[in-house]
Amino acid sequence: MGLFKKESLDLLRSRVDLVEVLSPYVDLKKSGAAHKGLCPFHEERTPSFMIQKGAHHYHCFGCGAHGDAIAFLMSHAHLSFTEAVEQLAERFRVPLEKEQEGQQKGTSRTELKKCLEAACQFYQFSLLQTEEGKEALDYLAARGIDENFIELFRIGYAPASPISLLRILERQGFSKELMIEAGLVMPSGRDLFHGRVTFPILDSFGSVIGFSARKLREEQTGGKYVNSPETALFKKSQVLFGLSYSRSRICKERKVVLVEGQIDACRLISSGLTCTVAAQGTAFGIEHVKELTKLEVRSAFLAFDGDKAGLEACEKAGHLLSGEGIEVRVVEMLPGNDPDSWVRKKGIAPFIAALETAVPYLEFLYKKQCQGRDLNSPAQKAELVRTIAQKVQSWGDLVLIHESLRKLSHLAGIPEAVLGTETALGRLPLTGSATAARSLLSVPAASSSYGTAVEKDLLRWLLLLPPDEKGLLSLIEANATAELLRDPALKLLFPLLLEQRRHGSIDLLALGSQLEEGAGSSLSDLLTKRIDLPRREEGVRRTLEKLLEREWMEKREAIRARISSGEASEEEALLLAKQFDELRRNPPSLCTPSA
Repeated sequence: MGLFKKESLDLLRSRVDLVEVLSPYVDLKKSGAAHKGLCPFHEERTPSFMIQKGAHHYHCFGCGAHGDAIAFLMSHAHLSFTEAVEQLAERFRVPLEKEQEGQQKGTSRTELKKCLEAACQFYQFSLLQTEEGKEALDYLAARGIDENFIELFRIGYAPASPISLLRILERQGFSKELMIEAGLVMPSGRDLFHGRVTFPILDSFGSVIGFSARKLREEQTGGKYVNSPETALFKKSQVLFGLSYSRSRICKERKVVLVEGQIDACRLISSGLTCTVAAQGTAFGIEHVKELTKLEVRSAFLAFDGDKAGLEACEKAGHLLSGEGIEVRVVEMLPGNDPDSWVRKKGIAPFIAALETAVPYLEFLYKKQCQGRDLNSPAQKAELVRTIAQKVQSWGDLVLIHESLRKLSHLAGIPEAVLGTETALGRLPLTGSATAARSLLSVPAASSSYGTAVEKDLLRWLLLLPPDEKGLLSLIEANATAELLRDPALKLLFPLLLEQRRHGSIDLLALGSQLEEGAGSSLSDLLTKRIDLPRREEGVRRTLEKLLEREWMEKREAIRARISSGEASEEEALLLAKQFDELRRNPPSLCTPSA
């Protein structure tokens, strides 16, 4: 059964305005009956990216990029298939019905978002329009936050009366149960954030999914900040505060500035540094790193507080990011300093200059680990180098490991040979490098991963080939079948995509009524990696050749294994030997489709 009901998707397709969806990402200008702009998928100076009036697909006449609204949101905005469908449904006000057997239908995400949005509006009204809100306004003004700042980030104030929110939202038709599910009130009906300044937490498209609230006075009970509990919308280990303001630039420039606090993030974003995010209500962790890798981030600048806790957090975050092959640089802060106070005192220009001179993470780590050690002591210096080397060797990218070990040897003033850098790419690394060791020794796993990668490439070509590429489509049909694929989800997707390509462009919305959850996740994965469309003929041929060669080798290996097992009779072994020899003498080649 499909992820979504066909009727819902048909209605959504009729309402989607492709120009409206793409306008935040592409500067589209009307040209006759079409809209044109610079293609976001390749560098160009003359616009060749076009949307015809009333069309459901975009097309670039420069690189051949082609797709619908779902394809764009998945490939360019890096949303999952389900997220892209839900974002479109929310934007164009289409009630989206899911089809899931054996599961009770819970509160829709749309209803939760409506309730949270109403709370956000009430909090902002309380801050700006009530007598009680003046104390909160004075507190914000003392921190250099003016009304424009408040409006931009929708800052509010939850009244001290713990049942004010409950009463207001009930009058608007929201139930107490819905407010509890949204993380706004406790089972007693008390506002979770009462008496605090509220900062709405937004998803990547600007919808409210939770709140973080700061107390005004130290004598107030509870921690300095209170955050929304985990809900269907809010997963604190995954949420990056400020992403809705920064996502577009992060995707475009592949870089991010990471800070600790929400006000730090807001200050930098409001000052024009719209590639800034902060972890939300928890320490920066591996799930946050995964969110950044989905956006194809290549470099990260850490601008954490200058106190001891900030330095510790910086070391941890830098290690996690480096482990995923992201280049990390550290902005060195003075004790007691943070990005908010820095920019308020000196302006944004010195901060940007500090980003440009930020030190590489390895240098920061070495300097930090040197503190408290006597480097004149051979034993302490050996411990220092060993500690850092083991961290480096746990990273996943072997080239990054090799280059970082070389740099460590220079920082420590010891020969590269001591750390084994001259053979780091070709032998088992030093003790403590489990991740690198597995990547070097797991040949079968690498082969399996390689096979899945080729299968994904085949489906990417089916998804992203321009609709007029009839020759390459025929080549795929003549040489590939679902039986060539090993991944169950890809095996399911292949005939669905092939059938759509026979009738022209891919309609991803139509697939939503045919896909199971696993296939939907695989579809999302396919569109997070770009392909070289200008060299598509070479790419399609190479992909097909790899798939055919894999099947050929598997057949040979199966015969070899049967003969070696000793279980085959003499007659069967002779027949298998002939089959093996026949296969060996006839390696696969592509079938040329008839005209």
